[in-house]
Amino acid sequence: MVVASTANAFAKEMSIRKRIASIYNKREEDFPSLREYNDYLEEVEDMIINLVEGIDVPAIEARIAEYQRENAEQIMNAQARKAEEYASALAASKGQLQPTGIDLSSSSQAGTSNVPQGQYAPAVAGGIAQPRPMGIPNPLGSGHDMMGLEYEDEETMRIRVEKAARAGGWSFEISKKRALEEAFASIWV
Repeated sequence: MVVASTANAFAKEMSIRKRIASIYNKREEDFPSLREYNDYLEEVEDMIINLVEGIDVPAIEARIAEYQRENAEQIMNAQARKAEEYASALAASKGQLQPTGIDLSSSSQAGTSNVPQGQYAPAVAGGIAQPRPMGIPNPLGSGHDMMGLEYEDEETMRIRVEKAARAGGWSFEISKKRALEEAFASIWV
């Protein structure tokens, strides 16, 4: 029962944070000083906490509505800037320098998409495209290591491992000395 109430409280806080973040979406570069930006963030966080806790909710909702009316154009510009950043990140992940030409406003809920067959369509959350991870994972044993580099012969691999260990401060002599000290320390006379 406690888990369910904790999950509900978490879901409530996340929905409030998401709604407030879509309205109060200024960035550090929108402020003349770091101090003013930090004050803005503190004010937003105070409002979120008060909404989650149910403290003075009507006054806070009125403040949010007023802020929304006064800054509607700025909010829309920030949302557009965020959408452009997502689109450029998506294009960069596909290795393109220009927008893909995919109409993100088309209805992806209808099951139709103008993405070519066999390609991932961008996930759309709240009208903003989310970039997808690209590339095909290498199966184990394919001649590549975890970083995608090709294996070399065993001698080169051994040398690389030894160099990495020495760079981390490990040496065979120190480990041998420690093992001997621990072994002799455990002998009772």
